Order: sequence, then structure tokens, then C-alpha cells
Amino acid sequence: MKVDIFIPCYIDQLFPETGFSMVKVLEKAGIDVNYNKNQTCCGQISFKEGYWDHAKSIGEKFIRDFMDSPAVVAPSASCVTMVRKYYDELFYNSALHNEYRLLKKNIFEISDFLVNKMNVKDLGSTFNHTVTFHDSCAAIREYGLKDEARILLNHVRGLKIIEMENRDVCCGFGGLFSVRNEPIATALVTDKINYALDTGAEYIVSTDASCLMFMQSYIDKNKLPLKTIHLVDVLASGYE
Repeated sequence: MKVDIFIPCYIDQLFPETGFSMVKVLEKAGIDVNYNKNQTCCGQISFKEGYWDHAKSIGEKFIRDFMDSPAVVAPSASCVTMVRKYYDELFYNSALHNEYRLLKKNIFEISDFLVNKMNVKDLGSTFNHTVTFHDSCAAIREYGLKDEARILLNHVRGLKIIEMENRDVCCGFGGLFSVRNEPIATALVTDKINYALDTGAEYIVSTDASCLMFMQSYIDKNKLPLKTIHLVDVLASGYE
């Protein structure tokens, strides 16, 4: 099978190694990967800030970039949710109505794609560490992910998962929410990191780089014995 990959802004600009890890994982699963160098953004930030005209122009480019793809895979539940759910608000009954309806059926977050579309659970990965898992709000409340990431992690050799208390509670990021509501965001991330520390885990794993970035900034600021890592970076570990 051949897929196009979409690399979200956070990963493209701040965590490019995660993008390379996704390619490595997909190729390990026997999937032919294509990267469209013209791709940019899905428009999520503009949309959620109320700049719908700007979001629509970005979304139009996104649709045209991927409209002929057999499948699009991304390492971000929130970006895929933007296309699957919120493009309805922008493109329903528009000139791109049929194109976006087809795209929303063919775009997947990577753990969903591997487990539910390709029936791949064991990638031969090795990661000799104890981890805990953060369910992002976008992943569980909007995209609808369940245990796909945990299924994949449970097949990683040397890895031990210890679930944290309130694992589905928000980390406090929420895009510009953390900037405009700093006291609330700080309280949320403090609780989240304390829950993770209580497990004794070495790493927090998640499907969304934005959440990981926010939590890592708190960890670094407070010099805590904990790290964050994206799911695909774990899955890409331990094999060539």
C-alpha cells in the first residue's frame, strides 16, 4: 500500500526527527511512503482562533495537495481531527465539497492507521524504559482513539507501561489556551506531571507533539526527572 504523509507544523519546525521516525515506522510495516514537499498547514490554529477566511484558504491548499492520495497518515490526532471534523464547517456545500468528503475518509492518525486499517501491532521495536501514556484531548474526545497506541506499545520489547492517575485529563496546552489562561494551564500541567511522576516512569508518551512540548517545557523549567517522547519515536526504536 502507498500513503502520503502529512507532517504537522509543530513536528516540521520543532521535532523533525519525529517525522523521520514516522517514515521509518511506516516503511517497517511494509508501506510505500510519499512526501509531498508542497504541503504546509491544515489551518487548525487559524480556525480555532476565529480566522475562518484564513483557515479556509489554508484548507483549500491542503485539500488540493492531498486530494488524489489513496491515504494520508499523520502523527497528530489534533491535525487529523481538524480535517475530519472541522472542514465540515469550512467546505460543506462548497466547490470542494466532494474533494474534502473523500479526503476526510482517507486521512488517519498513525496508531489508528496501523492497528485498525493495516492490522499491524508488532513492529519489532525495542525500548528498554518504563513509560506512562498521556491521552490528548483531541485524540480521545474528538478523533475517538481508544487503545490503539497502547496496543502498539504493548508489543514493544523491553517497554513497561504504568498508567497514571487521571490519564485522560488535559495537560493544559490547548493551543493558545495556555497563553491566554496561564494560571489554569499551569495548574493542569502541574497535576499532569505529578501524576506521571507518581508512576515512577521515565517517559511520558503521547500521540500529539504539542502536548509533549508543553509538558516538556514544565519538566525542564522545574528540572524534574522525566522526559517526553512521541509514540512514533518509541516505535522507531531498536531496529534499523
